Amino acid sequence: MVVVLGIESTAHTFGIGIVSDEPRILADSRFNYTPEKGGIHPREAAESFIRSGPSVLKEALDRAGLSLRSIDAVAVALGPGLGPCLRVGATTARALASYYRKPLVPVNHAVAHIEIGKMLTGARDPLVVYISGGNTVITAKYGGRYRVFGETLDIALGNFMDTLVRELGIAPPYVIEGVHALDRCSEGGRYIDLPYVVKGQDTSYSGLLTAALRAVRNGARVEDVCFSAREIAYSSLVEVAERGIAQLGKSEILLVGGVAASRYLVEKFRVLAEHRGLNLYVTPPKYAVDNGVMIAWTGVLLFKHGVTVDPEKAVVRQRWRLDSVDIYW
Repeated sequence: MVVVLGIESTAHTFGIGIVSDEPRILADSRFNYTPEKGGIHPREAAESFIRSGPSVLKEALDRAGLSLRSIDAVAVALGPGLGPCLRVGATTARALASYYRKPLVPVNHAVAHIEIGKMLTGARDPLVVYISGGNTVITAKYGGRYRVFGETLDIALGNFMDTLVRELGIAPPYVIEGVHALDRCSEGGRYIDLPYVVKGQDTSYSGLLTAALRAVRNGARVEDVCFSAREIAYSSLVEVAERGIAQLGKSEILLVGGVAASRYLVEKFRVLAEHRGLNLYVTPPKYAVDNGVMIAWTGVLLFKHGVTVDPEKAVVRQRWRLDSVDIYW
């Protein structure tokens, strides 16, 4: 049995996961940084990770009933993400691997979101819709890599949602009891005209954000703006995903990333799946958001295929693209 410890620190979460190749989740420990106002402040987040990291690591090891000496390898997310945050995880991983003489496995954060989704749902060869605060990508595996068949041309869907509700003064917190502030605000809203932008197989949200905020300044009800912005943003994503399905002929579609927790978005994809005769898979909300388990599981896959890196060469890559990573399984 192979057991890998994974470290996640790309944005607002410092997570430690421990996973075996059975596969079995042995431990999942996390600390989430929440700014008092505004969006993520990378240096503040990194400082909070430094303070909380040791207790998160200890909690994970205690839950798994293991010591660091009994771990087979250490995996770490080296990108993409926020530089100061990434460096905390990378420094921790390099130290542990060096001190305990363990192999160090470099993990791409985006690949990890996909692989944990596949592992937990049983999806085999899906079109993947990866939607989070920093990413909006339509992808599928082809020729040994996850190829990008569509993506946002500007800001990610999650970033759009967070920025809109923050500028409207209804967040943070962004998520309460699993429901995003945009979905909460949309209750009782009615549709108003806002720009719907799809360019080929790509989406765009910056113009929608600007128009939504302008509508509020011009007197539109906040509920109407939230509802309309949400419906347009979600529907444009479904459209580009359907184009990917049509191009590739896939029979499965998998939603991964934090925004996949939105039941309103999932319902739209359920309608698409029924219309196209697809099998729809949705990563469970607990593991759709950033976590160490997804890094550990992807680390297992990489480690079993001989992918490791010397600690002194384990450098962070803030813009490490999904489609630049070789997939051996």
